Amino acid sequence: MTEERTYVEDIDRSIYDKKNDEKDAYRIEEGLTEEIVAQLSKEKHDPKWMADFRKKSLEIYRELQVPDWGPSIEGLDMDHIATYVRPKASMTAVWSQVPEEIKNTFEQLGIPKAERESLAGVGAQYDSELVYHNIREEVAAQGVVYTDMESALKGEYADMIKEHFMKLVTPKDHKFAALHGAVWSGGSFVYVPKGVTVTIPLQSYFRFNAPGAGQFEHTLIVVEEGAKLHFIEGCSAPKYNVANLHAGCVELYVGKNARLRYSTIENWSKNMYNLNTKRALVEEGGTIEWVSGSFGSHVSCLYPMSILRGKGARMEYTGITFAGNGQNLDTGAKVVHAAPDTSSFMNARSISKDGGISTFRSLVSVAKQAEGSKSAVSCQSLMLDSISRSDTIPAMDIRTKKADIGHEAKIGRISDEAVFYLMSRGMSEEEAKAAIVSGFADNVSKELPLEYALEMNNLIRLEMVGSIG
Repeated sequence: MTEERTYVEDIDRSIYDKKNDEKDAYRIEEGLTEEIVAQLSKEKHDPKWMADFRKKSLEIYRELQVPDWGPSIEGLDMDHIATYVRPKASMTAVWSQVPEEIKNTFEQLGIPKAERESLAGVGAQYDSELVYHNIREEVAAQGVVYTDMESALKGEYADMIKEHFMKLVTPKDHKFAALHGAVWSGGSFVYVPKGVTVTIPLQSYFRFNAPGAGQFEHTLIVVEEGAKLHFIEGCSAPKYNVANLHAGCVELYVGKNARLRYSTIENWSKNMYNLNTKRALVEEGGTIEWVSGSFGSHVSCLYPMSILRGKGARMEYTGITFAGNGQNLDTGAKVVHAAPDTSSFMNARSISKDGGISTFRSLVSVAKQAEGSKSAVSCQSLMLDSISRSDTIPAMDIRTKKADIGHEAKIGRISDEAVFYLMSRGMSEEEAKAAIVSGFADNVSKELPLEYALEMNNLIRLEMVGSIG
């Protein structure tokens, strides 16, 4: 007779923890110096303006202090982080040309299958470089551009890159934005022309294999007037006993009456410091939707920001986090209402267990000229034991009386009464707890793009339902 389990297990990471031997074509020396940044710029064949930008960003990085709030990142030592690791692979649009070892990794994660069945295009980044990038012919025929950042930087879209690159997220924003400006590599550029609807999603997948290294991809998306796009970002890495760093950057430009949904499923390993920065600028009548699932990393600091610059612009944020043993997930969202009749809604759920720490931070800023704006924040947290922690930290800066602003937060534990009630209706304790946690997460998790990759399915199923016992 097997013992009945009455706890929530950690995710079975066996798929994600498979490591490839390090056989890199090039790995830059650890640390952060002028020489290292100059060498990286040389490796990337940067135009002069980008080389100068990197150098200036490094100067800003040295001037700025590590933020004195949020989770501790004392375990992160930049002197022992390699900022650039190039795998033995050249970028290709033909899957069969991806090196076998790398290809097998992505196949285990379900990426080719998802591309064949449900995606308009895929970019796959391995360590510091994209190794595969492809877009369906019928989507490209609409004028949609989906390519790697390096190609865009030096190709026919060079002027558009220069116009937009780190203009929303500037190196002066915070220390790790400056770090990104100095050592960024990889990432995707997407351009959707006026009036074009991309009916099935594009996806970028970031796989981190190298220990003691950083990944600094840059994603830039421009969606013009009346256009529509759903973009999915997936991330994973095997676990090592040394710190890894992820400090990517996402800049989204949403045109007049355009709509962009940006979905992220993040499953970094528990030695990862995830210090990502994401920001969107939304014009008149435009909509930005953030969908975020955070399941991995040792420490996460992630607060997607939306600037509603045009009248009637909208923002929606839907997020779920699951913090287990050794995890401190500090997540949330920020919105700036800078024009009249703008609206925003944040809906967040967090689950913590085994001493995990989950924090939700929200910022709602309404400018004086943003009359008629509406904003609502809803945050609910569920702790599965007595040693976990959950906090909600809202901030509001309202400069006009002609606005409708609301905030709701609930923090609690699984109710013994609810478990008893379900057991009295014939459920086992295992089934009862599974039902409660699944129901708690349902209105958020149903927004996640479950059908697009095997890994995303596994994460939701294992974290929320299948491993509760």
